[in-house]
Amino acid sequence: MGVGRSAEFTETAVGTPHRFTQDYKSLNLNGRRPIRRTPWFIAGAGVPLICVAFILPKAPTDPASLDPPATQAGSATIDIPAIEPATTSANARITPGNLPDTGPEPVPEPPGKILTLTVHHSDSLDRLFKRHGLSRSDLAKIMALDLARKHLRLVKPGDEIQVRESADGKILQLDRQVSLSEVLSIEREGDKFSARMIEHELEAQPAHASGTIKSSLFLAAADAGISDRMIMNLAGIFAWDVDFVLDIRQGDEFSLVYEEYWQDGKRVAEGDILAAEFVNRGKHYRAIRFKDASGHVDYYTPEGRSVRKAFVRAPLSFSRISSNFNPRRRHPKLNTIRAHQGVDYAAPAGTPIKAAGDGKIIFRGRKGGYGNAIIIQHGGNITTLYGHMSRFAKARVGSQVRQGDVIGYVGMTGLATGPHLHYEYRINGVHMNPRTVKLPDARPIDAAYMAAFKKVAGPLLQQLDNERTLVAAGTP
Repeated sequence: MGVGRSAEFTETAVGTPHRFTQDYKSLNLNGRRPIRRTPWFIAGAGVPLICVAFILPKAPTDPASLDPPATQAGSATIDIPAIEPATTSANARITPGNLPDTGPEPVPEPPGKILTLTVHHSDSLDRLFKRHGLSRSDLAKIMALDLARKHLRLVKPGDEIQVRESADGKILQLDRQVSLSEVLSIEREGDKFSARMIEHELEAQPAHASGTIKSSLFLAAADAGISDRMIMNLAGIFAWDVDFVLDIRQGDEFSLVYEEYWQDGKRVAEGDILAAEFVNRGKHYRAIRFKDASGHVDYYTPEGRSVRKAFVRAPLSFSRISSNFNPRRRHPKLNTIRAHQGVDYAAPAGTPIKAAGDGKIIFRGRKGGYGNAIIIQHGGNITTLYGHMSRFAKARVGSQVRQGDVIGYVGMTGLATGPHLHYEYRINGVHMNPRTVKLPDARPIDAAYMAAFKKVAGPLLQQLDNERTLVAAGTP
């Protein structure tokens, strides 16, 4: 049968015969080849994948050129920060100059625990160690050192000693502050100890203060911001001209320039008074501190005269006068008119009594109604007597004493109704009123040092004038 010719054939099947017409060659159904489905499946699946690969854009290889994928509406976008890889050149070198600054390295704590030993009444160093369970054999080794023995042999209540102890009970270090600028430091070296003094520098700075007495000198000092110790020193400077027991009046004024000591930015102590002025009943007294080339220190007037006199007005500090000089006084115990040829200073029993001037003790013992008494011979045929003492100090008959030395203590021995000091001042055996007698001057400043004194005194006097101006203006 040729191509293009139609053919007719009859298909016999179960049922009615059908007639088919086709316009292509007849198939040889008996000899046809079987259909292979696997290659067609691979081809059908691969062709679409290849088409998709050609249609999609090519992925960039540069990470910097990556664009964020488009997001569909309603989807959430999370921004992840890019992490830049740390790249280090193969020949890069790390030096101390390019290391990050992490600040100073922390100082490691020294080994052992630290104990602070506080000295109480009647304590000794041995008792302190025993109370805290410290090694007393180590203490014996420490006290064998000359420097340690010098500064640890005597301790007084309130002193503090710092000890660093190891876990097995050995003393590793012991420190004691012996002054504002010095610390005794003892350290263990094996089975032995070494001692040294550590200096802490102090900085002296000038300070100023001034005040007006309204009720008492101490309250005025507190208002001015200075300590009781400083106001006592001020009174000590002018004690030869002003009786701070009886002469103080409301409205009296004071001004002073003094030193303050600072350490590590902190004020640690008050120093000496450099210049001072006291106005008593309208009369001005001024004093300048001066240290000469020989090391002698004293206070002088602006003219160079010593503010010290050969005698002080009162041999007690801030006591109350209970009985004044009175030739016709009635004796409180004898009830008779009996001249009171001295001044009685009432004070608590045990108050220290000081020598009124330089001299030699010529009597020390019991003397009738004076009770326990001391008589001192001074220059210029002057003698002073101190009576009713409770006990004497160490000085004995023949001992030389200096002005201000403690010679005994207030009591009520002899004819006394209460604890007080009876003080007499005699010239050629004649009793004089100690409060009003003209006292001989002390030696003035050496002429060789006058120029140096004037150079020191000038700026200090100017500072006192400035303080006086502030007080007059009412400026705090």
